[in-house]
Amino acid sequence: MEKRRKFQGVLNILSFNRHYYIAGLTVLSVLTVTHLLFEWPVILFWLIIAAFLYGFIMPLVVSAYVYDFSGYYGFYWLKNIVHDNKNVQLIVNINAGFDETSFIIKNKFPQSDLRVFDFYNARQHTEPAIKRARKVSLVYPNTQQIASDSIPLKDNTADIVFLLSAVHEIRSLGEKVMFLKECHRLCKPNGKVIMVEHLRDFPNFLAFSIGFAHFFSRSVWKNAFEKAGFSSFHETKFTPFMSTFNCGP
Repeated sequence: MEKRRKFQGVLNILSFNRHYYIAGLTVLSVLTVTHLLFEWPVILFWLIIAAFLYGFIMPLVVSAYVYDFSGYYGFYWLKNIVHDNKNVQLIVNINAGFDETSFIIKNKFPQSDLRVFDFYNARQHTEPAIKRARKVSLVYPNTQQIASDSIPLKDNTADIVFLLSAVHEIRSLGEKVMFLKECHRLCKPNGKVIMVEHLRDFPNFLAFSIGFAHFFSRSVWKNAFEKAGFSSFHETKFTPFMSTFNCGP
């Protein structure tokens, strides 16, 4: 497994979302030229510049905090959820085509069987960022491409299903529920689904401005898990900007 580079989280954000930054810089350039050619209030111009700079810089600062300095990829947050690694037999890790966690999970649970699935569908999951991410993602051996409504494992076989910063790529509630029903089917009676996501909430609005709309609220996730048949839904904040959900069948 390759060691994560310094500021890799920030570099990923810049690389995968470069279309937003290019568009923003283009608009900023046009506004600057317009300000030079036409008379309009100086204070308004600088307020707009400040807003653009905030929108450019704040997501990178928060991404550095969450992905590079918080210990997210050290999986320290998992200690409060999984207390006995030795009894974990089958782990399922499901991604949307960008996998930075499977090798880490295998290192944390060396005695466990790890199955990795990728539900990315180019026709349904159309975000440019995820398309770029797939091109540079490490691929865990024997990763299997699946449809979001069909995971090829038997009922009641998984001890843990990991959904790490991936399921927000499923945009429709109906598809979310079908996917989570499959995760529910896989889980042993004492198994669990562990999901980590940004939420559409005030801290993430401060961090990503309108970009926070790419995520979903806690109530949306709770509704989806309940519709999928889960009996428990517990949230723990991992930094103000990320939530860890521990859900049991």
